[in-house]
Amino acid sequence: MSTPFRLTDRVAREQAEQLLAPAAARSTSSRGRVRPEPEDPLRTAYERDRDRILHAKAFRRLKHKTQVFLHPDGDHFVTRLTHTLQVTQVARSLAAALGLNETLAEAIALGHDVGHSPFGHIGEDALEPYVPGGWHHAAQGVRIVEVLEDLNLTWEVRDGVRAHSWKIDPPPTTREAECVRYADRIGYLSHDALDAVRAGVLAPGDLPARARAVFGEPGSQMVGAMIDAVVTGSLADGGAVVMEPDALEAMHELRAFMFERVYGSEVAAGQKHVAVGVIRRLVEHYLAHPDQIPASYRDPAADTMTQVVDHVTGMTDRYALTTHDRLFDADATARMTPLLGSP
Repeated sequence: MSTPFRLTDRVAREQAEQLLAPAAARSTSSRGRVRPEPEDPLRTAYERDRDRILHAKAFRRLKHKTQVFLHPDGDHFVTRLTHTLQVTQVARSLAAALGLNETLAEAIALGHDVGHSPFGHIGEDALEPYVPGGWHHAAQGVRIVEVLEDLNLTWEVRDGVRAHSWKIDPPPTTREAECVRYADRIGYLSHDALDAVRAGVLAPGDLPARARAVFGEPGSQMVGAMIDAVVTGSLADGGAVVMEPDALEAMHELRAFMFERVYGSEVAAGQKHVAVGVIRRLVEHYLAHPDQIPASYRDPAADTMTQVVDHVTGMTDRYALTTHDRLFDADATARMTPLLGSP
């Protein structure tokens, strides 16, 4: 009996990976998992990792975590979840164009921000006094997938989550993780600029002239131009995923502009002051009352400080605010709320 379908099982998918570029990571060559597992009959190792991240609690919480503007009123502001989906699309586009493993790039991109605290990167500043050497969302992301949710991911995906940020050294091992590094920067620069215009922090014509000439306007035009620049640069370099030099200079200029005019703006400064206060008061409270940390998301083998930081950084923006309201002066929290809305 004929059928319009064809079974494409794990073996067939692994064979298809052999047609990828020489620099691509292949699931059959993975360094493996901390705990060996029987192979899935249908999915490759990286496909299983992608699915585990999508079903993780930490991934679901990203929908209520800040990207730039805290607790925004508008429906179209980027959240940590929509940023993650945008990064995933860009990373897959880069991997596909360069003959790399799309699924590995997708898994890393989906998991790259699961370790973020409430209120975005402000949380890293707020937690600095409590963590020797400083707290970083990438390290927390690895802790989530290895300990708090114990997803037993492959080494390559965990390495990509660990080093998705350009601040982290050593850099990631796979070219697919390098795609995610660029995808993250492409995603936040293009869409944060749109949000800044939407919030009234920038006017449409404020962006640097060079960036607009090289990449076009924020949004799909800018994303497409940046993807093209990475593909062109990588093919010319031949050894790593890199952006074409002239475009890279324009990106650096745009990034410096965004830090000066958006991330370091008066609006951001006011939000940062409030958000840091909320996070630090929550940390101090749970340090004094560790018995109030829920058992459902807790590592009993860790010291008290680590358990507190795990709990507070796992909160969404609105849960952090609600908890702060419940624990402290509701009137004071009400006075903070307008600062956390869209400007």
